[in-house]
Amino acid sequence: QVQLVESGGGLVQPGGSLRLSCVASGIIFRINAMDWYRQAPEKERELVATSSSGGSTNYADSVKGRFTISRDNAKNTVYLQMNNLKSEDTAVYYCNVRTTTVVGSTTSTWGQGTQVTVSS
Repeated sequence: QVQLVESGGGLVQPGGSLRLSCVASGIIFRINAMDWYRQAPEKERELVATSSSGGSTNYADSVKGRFTISRDNAKNTVYLQMNNLKSEDTAVYYCNVRTTTVVGSTTSTWGQGTQVTVSS
């Protein structure tokens, strides 16, 4: 099984920055994608940023130029650097990690979520 622990959320003023971290542990053969999602109150969960095993990244239009996803494969960790935060970025942020097991099956694991609140 794969476990994820997220950290780095909090309260920040508009224009401020935060850095989220998500560490994967457990029985991991190969990590494929490591992604960040968010869910604002009364809204559906949406994809924020993706990071593939090959190093490619993609972003939601709403965060392009402000957020940066990166990963440290040696530490099984994915980060989300969030700059110039806006009130509309307020949400619970979740990481999702997809892996391939030693027998060739795939897993998809969600973190517990970390609250990001952007407010003056």
